[in-house]
This record gives sequence, C-alpha cells and structure tokens, in this order.
Amino acid sequence: MSAEATNPEAHPEARPELRRRGRSRLDLRRLGRAALLGPTSRDRLPDAIGHVAEAHRAHHPDADMSILRRAYLLAESSHRGQMRKSGEPYITHPLAVTLILAELGAETTTLTASLLHDTVEDTDVTLDQVRAEFGDEVRFIVDGVTKVEKIDYGAAAEPETFRKMLVATGNDVRVMSIKLADRLHNMRTLGVMRPEKQARIAKVTRDVLIPLAERLGVQALKTELEDLVFAILHPEEYESTRALIAAHAGESDPLPGIADSVRTVLREAGIAAEVQVRPRHFVSVHRISRTRGELRGSDFGRILILVGENADCYAVLGELHTCFTPVVSEFKDFIATPKFNLYQSLHTAVATPEGYVAEVIVRTRQMHRVAEAGVVALGNPYATATPDAAADPDEERADPTRPGWLSRLLDWQQSAPDPDTFWTVLRAELAQDREITVFRADGGTLGLPAGASCIDAAYAQHGEAAHSCIGARVNGRLTSLSSALSDGDTVQLLLAQDASSGPAAEWLDHARTPAARIAISSWLDAHPDRAMATTTAARAPLSVVGARGGGANAVADLPDATVRLAGCCTPVPPDAVAGFLVRGGAVTVHRVQCAAVAQMRAVGRTSVAVHWRATADCRVTLLAESFGRPHLLADLTEAIAREGVEVVSATVEPPVEGRVRHTYTLQLPDAAGLPALMRAMRDVPGVYDVSRA
Repeated sequence: MSAEATNPEAHPEARPELRRRGRSRLDLRRLGRAALLGPTSRDRLPDAIGHVAEAHRAHHPDADMSILRRAYLLAESSHRGQMRKSGEPYITHPLAVTLILAELGAETTTLTASLLHDTVEDTDVTLDQVRAEFGDEVRFIVDGVTKVEKIDYGAAAEPETFRKMLVATGNDVRVMSIKLADRLHNMRTLGVMRPEKQARIAKVTRDVLIPLAERLGVQALKTELEDLVFAILHPEEYESTRALIAAHAGESDPLPGIADSVRTVLREAGIAAEVQVRPRHFVSVHRISRTRGELRGSDFGRILILVGENADCYAVLGELHTCFTPVVSEFKDFIATPKFNLYQSLHTAVATPEGYVAEVIVRTRQMHRVAEAGVVALGNPYATATPDAAADPDEERADPTRPGWLSRLLDWQQSAPDPDTFWTVLRAELAQDREITVFRADGGTLGLPAGASCIDAAYAQHGEAAHSCIGARVNGRLTSLSSALSDGDTVQLLLAQDASSGPAAEWLDHARTPAARIAISSWLDAHPDRAMATTTAARAPLSVVGARGGGANAVADLPDATVRLAGCCTPVPPDAVAGFLVRGGAVTVHRVQCAAVAQMRAVGRTSVAVHWRATADCRVTLLAESFGRPHLLADLTEAIAREGVEVVSATVEPPVEGRVRHTYTLQLPDAAGLPALMRAMRDVPGVYDVSRA
C-alpha cells in the first residue's frame, strides 16, 4: 500500500513537545473501533469522521456534509479488511490525512478526494466510479494523487520521481496539498521503520516536500514536517534543542507579561486586536540558538497580533513603535510587498524597559489563515465563473500561486535534458526564498527569483526567441542584459531581427532561472562552433581605414600653420570654435564648450583665431553604441554610404557584456547633413546611441 504504516507510540509524535498547541489529534484506536462497526444510519454522520466534520464546519459552517458521509462510506467499505503495519484499520490513514486538511480549512471537494485518495490504487474502486458518484473535480484530484502514489520512491530514482510528481500534481495544487498532508501523517507514524528507511524518507521530505510546502504557503504543514525531519536526521541536535526548551519551560517566561502590556496599549488606543504568544517550533529554536548563542526567555516565542483590516495593522505598528523601543533593523513589511507564497504580515521587534526584545508579527485574521494554510485557504482556486459549468479535466488550469512559479516548474521540466539536470535546477529553484515581480512593456508581469537579470526576464517572456535578445530597457533606460532586476521594475526586451543569432556563453554567469540556464546551455551544446567563438579572448579593436585622407576645413589666422580638429569634441561647421597653438607649430581647434578649452587657457596655451572655410564639407568623428549582432558593421557602413558620406576610418572595440562601441571618422560633403546622418545610424537595428566624439 502507498501509505507508510507504523506504530504511532514509537514516533516523536507521541512526545508532547512536538504537538502543535490547539490542534487536536486523532485517537487512532477509537477510530479503528468506530471503523470496524461499519456503516451507520443514513440520518447521521459516522462517528469516525466526527473530528473531520467538526473541523470542517469551523471553517465552512454551511458545508454539505452528506458528500463527506458518502465518501467515507465508500472508502471504509473499500479498505475494510486492510490493516496498517501498526494494526489499525487502514481507513485511519485517509481519515487522518483528511483531518489535517480540514483543520487547515480545505473545501469540501478536497476533503472528499482526500478520503478517497488511496481507493483507486489499493482497492477495486475505479476512477469511473468516483466520477459517477462525486463528479469530475473529485475524480481529477484522486487521479492526480494516484499517479503520485504509483511513483517509485527508490533512493536512486529521486530526480525522475519528482519530475513525475510535478507532472502529476502541477495541474491542480489540491493534489499537492493532499500529498503533503499524506506525507505529514506518514512522517508522524514513521517510528517502527528501519533507521535507514526513516532517513531516506526524511531526506526526500527535507529536499523537496518541505520546500514545496513553503512554496504553497502551507506553514502549518511545513513547520511540523521540519521538526519531524529534524528529529530523524539530526537526533543529537534535536535532543539538545529539546533539553533547551525543557529548561526554558521551568523558568519565568517574559512573553506573557509583554503580551499583556501590548493588550493594554492597544485597548487604550481603541484598536480591537487579539494578542497571542506563539512558541517557536523546534527547528526555529535551533536556528536562532546558532545565530544568537545563549537564548533569553523572549527568544523562545513571538507575539502574534490579529486585527480586522489592513489599516489596523499599521495602526498597531504605530502604537508599538510609540510605546516601546523599536528595533529598526527587524522591521519588514510583507503586506506592501507580499512573499512569493501569498504570505502577508508586518514583522517588527520591540525592546522592553527590562531589557527583553520581543519579536512581533501583525496581520489580519484573513492573512493569518493564508499564512497557516497557504493555497489550501483559497478554497477551490479553479472554480468556474458559472457554478453550473462543468470543468474540463484536460483543460490547462490557471496557476493560483503568486506569481506563477508552479507553471514555470512545469514549463522548464519539459526542457531539462536529463534527470540530474532537472534535479539540480529543481533544488536550486526551491531554495529561492524570495521572488520579485517585474512589469513587461506590454503591461503584463513576470515572476522571477530575487537576483534575476534581464537575461532571465527575456527567457521568461520570449522562451527560445530570447536567443536573439540584444539588450533591454529597464525603467526606460538602456542597460546590459546582465543587469539585475528589482521588484517593480519595468522591462522592455530588445530582440535582433536576425533570428539566427544566439546567446553568448557568459550569459550563463548571469542567468538565475532554470528556464534560462537550460535554454542557453542547450543552444550552446547545439552550436559548439558559435559557442567557442563567444568565449575567445578579447580581440584587438578592428580598424577600417578609407582610401582618402582629406584635410581639415578650419583656417587659422596664423600663416603656414597646420590646423587640426580636436578629436575630443570633433568640431564641424557652423560650431563656434577656439584655436590654440600647440607643440610643433600646429593649431588645434576645439568647440568652445569643450572642457579642453579651459585646460588650454589654464596652462597658458596661445589662443589663435580660427574660422571655417567657405566650403561646406567637413570631417567629423562619431561614436555609435550598439548591442552586438552579426553583420552590424556592414549595416552601419551601408547606412553611412546611403547618406553620401565617406568613411575615413572606423574602429570597432571588442564586445563588453554584449555591447559594442564603434568609432567612425567621416568626411561629409555638407555639414548640414550631420543630423540626418546620425538619425540614419540610430535607425540601424541594434544601435541605441550615436554621438559626436
């Protein structure tokens, strides 16, 4: 059978310190006796699901319990005679999983599917029977959970196991919610397994299922799974942490007194709020003990303040920071900028006159529900606009997670070339603890991990078409593709017209998302010659020199003097100019706005009057800045030639972060044509700026 079966008394679940306060636990022996009694009369719920019904009504008072009754009766009759390894009737497992979800506030459809989640795999019940009795939605979820349960969780099969799990569950987050609750119950009852099997299951839970619970925002499941894994994989550290908590239990706890002071402050301010002391779970205590050293009484818990409206959260914050001494470095506003997993709260810390520092979390009751239950608190995230409309099981479902990381996982897992690559990037993706949202130029949004670059944005928006990306504008300003993005940035990606262009190998140094890294690596593997070209050492600047020289068209009031136009400002008619005598008897000509003019005067260079010849032709040096692409030099030269301008010389510097600088010395037949020439050069694809040197 798919669910692990062990003796619950042998597992840390039996230890009081691991139990979450305020959460009921199933009496498996009582449930077993109730289950063995078989069906009850049609006018009442079976005693065995009384816990589930009570927890469900607490969140959904108007829920129809008849469907749960029918689901339980089908599950109980189907599993009758099957026993867990600990000796309880097998029905106790789906009951326990369903109770976990009911306590989190799952809607009726999820609970129905949870009761039936092992029937198709372990009994004679078919998916067609489930559909006929409970509808397409329940059938769809049960089918997804069944596919996950059939996956081989062998030690050598982890990468492919979780690729299959994502495919099986990714189209409906409720499937993943049931899987997480199923794993939590199995972890609670893992004690009689062989130590090596306990360790293997705990490692899989730690590496993927706990990060998935974090991503789904189901903190209640995540924290308990962390404690159970901690007890198995790190027994010595677990025991020392348990001893630390036990020692604290015998001391005076300052947090209740601080909570009373907070209640008084808020009551006097007229703010209706519920103030609680929330003990830290084992892993949290272990983490802060490693960072803070010796712990004080206020370190073993936090103060939670629940209010009605968002505005009340900030009102509470104002009162706390007025009446207590705030620890400014501890303030975080996750209401204005929610976390990637729907989490919203205000975090702060305040110091009391006695010298204690208490961490405080402020949130609304709705935020609290979402913080504990994550996507489970969304109800049915796939509900159709019209209640009577039937959902198509094969239809692509909208991703309810913010801002769509689950869809991204499903997309890039199809492109991962091998299981090892998939496993590596999956763990890297799940390890990301923060996401940012950036806006596209067309008004859409992109969800990216913190630290993502324009390269990541390009592949998130354009897929493989991003191979031809040549640059980006961030908040209206041109920037390199390697530039890191911040939450709220607006990004416009610039693509080359030449679809044959590809990414440079150094893009991998700046790509953070699996989609970008896999796509870039695949392209480089498919084009080894092009990849080698992009990684060669920087070449010397490419210079192209025209056949004709040509003299300057400025005249100095100094007989027989050689006149040179300054390269720093490249004056052309009708610029106002100034001349200075330099070594060798030459006269150098600058625009009067040039910074070199002041320097010449400061060092005492002799000023020489200069004027322009009557002829309209002139020589000018222009700088063209562009994003690198094939044939760019040829296209720029052609654009210059179309304007009737002669290229005296051209220098192309090696690309730097995908950008190329071109320096052209040009002979114009008429200085009046300079603005049109610069416009023509700017119109060449890939060129983003043209200026006089």
